[in-house]
Amino acid sequence: MADAPHAAASEAEELFTELVGDRAAEWDRTGELPLSLLRDLGSRGLLCAQAPAAHGGLGWSSRRNGELTAHVGALCSSLRSVMTSQGMAAWTLRRLAGADQQAPLTSRLTSGELAAVAFTEAGAGSDLSALRTRIAFDGDEIVVDGVKVWATNAAYADLLVVFGRTEEGAGAVVVPASAPGVRIERIADAHGCRAAGHANIHLDGVRLPADALLQGHDRTPALLVTTALSYGRMSVAWGSLGILRGCLAAAVRHTSGREQFGTRLSEHQLVARHLAELFIAEQHAARACEYASAQWDEGSPDMVIAAVLAKHVAATGAARGAERAVQVLASAGARDGHVVARAHRDAKLMEIIEGSNEICELILARHAVSAAG
Repeated sequence: MADAPHAAASEAEELFTELVGDRAAEWDRTGELPLSLLRDLGSRGLLCAQAPAAHGGLGWSSRRNGELTAHVGALCSSLRSVMTSQGMAAWTLRRLAGADQQAPLTSRLTSGELAAVAFTEAGAGSDLSALRTRIAFDGDEIVVDGVKVWATNAAYADLLVVFGRTEEGAGAVVVPASAPGVRIERIADAHGCRAAGHANIHLDGVRLPADALLQGHDRTPALLVTTALSYGRMSVAWGSLGILRGCLAAAVRHTSGREQFGTRLSEHQLVARHLAELFIAEQHAARACEYASAQWDEGSPDMVIAAVLAKHVAATGAARGAERAVQVLASAGARDGHVVARAHRDAKLMEIIEGSNEICELILARHAVSAAG
């Protein structure tokens, strides 16, 4: 029995490998993932594997889910981004939904329906105090008005977890994507993770029953959004580790199988340095992710800062590592759809989403000052 969870994780990795195959390049070029694939994976609980088993999830730990996330990140960052979005939605429900809301809503996410989390606005990214989306009470209904931008998975989503301001503070509301007044505007020219369903969401007088508002409301925007962001940062960290692993594998394959001046590329000192730096970055990211997941699984008060650290280390490492991989593969990897070409674009996006490099550094600096005091 002790080996059963590991066997399940291994089977999940094999399933993703089989389902993705060599299709990631085409998905990247077309900017679209097969909806049937996403619903199939969602119905197996694999898009939000940390969701409780009682609600149809797999009940996995952060570490086990992280390793699967890294595996998928090495295969296709767009698909991994959908996992991040679904997991963020499930985690938000777990933390903010009331006892009578959690089971029915989470069960929808583990039975094939898809979800996006929407908090970013044109004038409110890291500055959450600038949120303009309004959630207003009108009798036994609530009315939602606002515009959200760059919501991952929104183009595929059945449900939208929308953050906004209430009269007393802030809240999150579950909005059916098909509700009157909702308009999804797909972003067709995304720089990275092109098939992740990035979209802007227009909410114009959307009327919903009052119980669509998650019961953990009337808090500050920062406190509410941090709930979703912490999960997102963990997922992006593990996904960035996957990007590094994909780049390292591609670089090793290429340099081990090609010769220049009668010597394998991997044995040329300047090329070997790139391989060494890729390996170092992968190891740094792995240790940061493992530590952050350990803090998460232990329920440590350091889990939030550990997630920020892991996200920053892994994302910056992936961006630099992907650049090295493109340099090593040269023309062999400099074509649209190639794993390192995709990684070069996808990894840059990882340095921006769920808290940019600068925001992460600011958070870490403030933590360092606080800890020293």
